[in-house]
Amino acid sequence: MSSGVSEPRVRRALVTGISGQDGHYLAGQLIDDGIEVFGLTRSDAPVAAGVQALRGDLRDASSLRRAIDACRPDQIYNLAAATFVPGSWENPGEVEDVNGGGVERLIDAIRACGLPIRLCHASSAEIFGPPSGKPQDEHTELAPASPYARGKARAHRAIAAAREEHGLFACSAILFNHESPRRPTRFVTRKIAMAVARIHRGLGDHVTLGSLEASRDWGYAPEYVAAMRDMLAAPQPADYVVATGRSATVADFARLAFASVGLEWRRHIRFDASLARPGDSLARIGDPSRIAKDLGWRATTSLEDLVRIMVDADLVLLDKW
Repeated sequence: MSSGVSEPRVRRALVTGISGQDGHYLAGQLIDDGIEVFGLTRSDAPVAAGVQALRGDLRDASSLRRAIDACRPDQIYNLAAATFVPGSWENPGEVEDVNGGGVERLIDAIRACGLPIRLCHASSAEIFGPPSGKPQDEHTELAPASPYARGKARAHRAIAAAREEHGLFACSAILFNHESPRRPTRFVTRKIAMAVARIHRGLGDHVTLGSLEASRDWGYAPEYVAAMRDMLAAPQPADYVVATGRSATVADFARLAFASVGLEWRRHIRFDASLARPGDSLARIGDPSRIAKDLGWRATTSLEDLVRIMVDADLVLLDKW
């Protein structure tokens, strides 16, 4: 028999890019907290256990409206994007439309539904352009230098306009490099981790890399999606740099990865100049002091631990094959 007291509605979150690295970790965290998770997907590919799939595409405004109407979420996390920066030159118009226009269409769909939805968009340090070697923060000028970055910068501006002109709870998480065993092997960190695992198992003898001096601010992906959750739980919306505040070179990453299995890294590295990119020698470093001050978020996983996590996961993966 009903007591006459209505039960609070289970919170709901809609996640675009649900099948990617960040979507995987975010969905798990939300489900663990009792939040009903809906994942926007363009295909019939399976989604993680506990996630309810909804068909939709950032390029299709009507599909976004239908998805929002179907699940009526409290929160939306926009993680969907064309994510591989070098590959963005192959189809620049489509990349800019997905990364930028897709966010504009998502904002329009939120405004049209009339629900008090909180939106967090996964922005990128690439919006700042080539690294200067100095820490970059929320006030760093936008200077995108690739189709990927131009789309992300367009989205970043759209989020600010949605917040400041339309009163939406909308924020951008300016994510610096964040890695995990879920990274595709086309990314240098996972490429190194998998190569180390293969060499350790006797399945190879070297890995081919571009600039060893390329320096990035590398963090652990599960912590970065937790930062996005903190942003949507805050009293007021704001954009935040999400980073460790430290940088390391590709050589540092490789050295730690090979050392984790007792190998000397220099013996197993091959260099290919075609894999290097302009500006690789300059350090990209984020300044996370604002998110630490306002929300208490800090990256806690060291680079050594991150590398070990990735190599160990690939060793386990190889043993399953």
